[in-house]
Amino acid sequence: MIKKINLGVLYMFFASFCFAIMGAFAKELSHLMPSLEVVFFRNIIGVFLIAITLFKVPISQVGGKPFLLLFRGLMGFLALVAFFYNIAHISLADAMTFSRTSPMFTAILAFWFLKERLGIKEVLALIIGFVGIVLIMKPDGLKLDITDVLGVFSGIGAALAYTSVRELKKYYDTRIIVLSFMLVGTIGPMFLLYFNDFVSVGAFSFLKAQFVVPEFEAWFYILGMGFSATIAQTYMTKAYGVTKAGIVGAVSYVNILFALIIGVMLGDALPDVLGAIGIALVILGGILVAREK
Repeated sequence: MIKKINLGVLYMFFASFCFAIMGAFAKELSHLMPSLEVVFFRNIIGVFLIAITLFKVPISQVGGKPFLLLFRGLMGFLALVAFFYNIAHISLADAMTFSRTSPMFTAILAFWFLKERLGIKEVLALIIGFVGIVLIMKPDGLKLDITDVLGVFSGIGAALAYTSVRELKKYYDTRIIVLSFMLVGTIGPMFLLYFNDFVSVGAFSFLKAQFVVPEFEAWFYILGMGFSATIAQTYMTKAYGVTKAGIVGAVSYVNILFALIIGVMLGDALPDVLGAIGIALVILGGILVAREK
């Protein structure tokens, strides 16, 4: 059991670093094309990379859960769209912090659906984390910015996707689980970009975009983003497959620190006092959840 926990922690630590690198490439790429198109390229590169491994190493799996596999892909895609929109419009650290609320939601979902224990101390830890998110959002009364709403949604959507991985690992090869997400994440943006004129504005404005032909500079970011994203996605999936969702989810908070450092290197401003306290509370909440589990 200890070896499995350690392996899951190492997998998630490495995945978190790769996710931060992916975020950096995506942020630079968002200056050259719309976020929805960034999602498309992020996934299509991964589809080709995963396909190559499928040819080299045969699939060994039971199968039998196609709808759950589709659900994992759809939730992951929607969460990614929200995440990439935020990367383009707010600091990398804040976008990553919103995204990393997923471990808190994952712990809750694992309690509901996977019957993992969630004690009083863990509930308090989750409350600490959610207070941190509120400090980062700084809501003006009951009014929230679109980036705040999408930030929370990116966490919930990712949590639903991650929790489903625990069940899918019993039936599918890790690569198939990752591929299901990337295929939906490739087809979805193609559909939305093609039917751009039918996408309404307002609450769904983040889904409206026109395709931009990538320039030479953009291809460097596209390849770097796709490669780092595929590695991150694969090792994250492995982590959730060998260790409890709450433990792995809490470890992923290190991603915030990676994103903060890389974001500042890219020109992001350091968070203000409330923002810094909020980030610290999110990280603290995650550590406490991991300790209890």
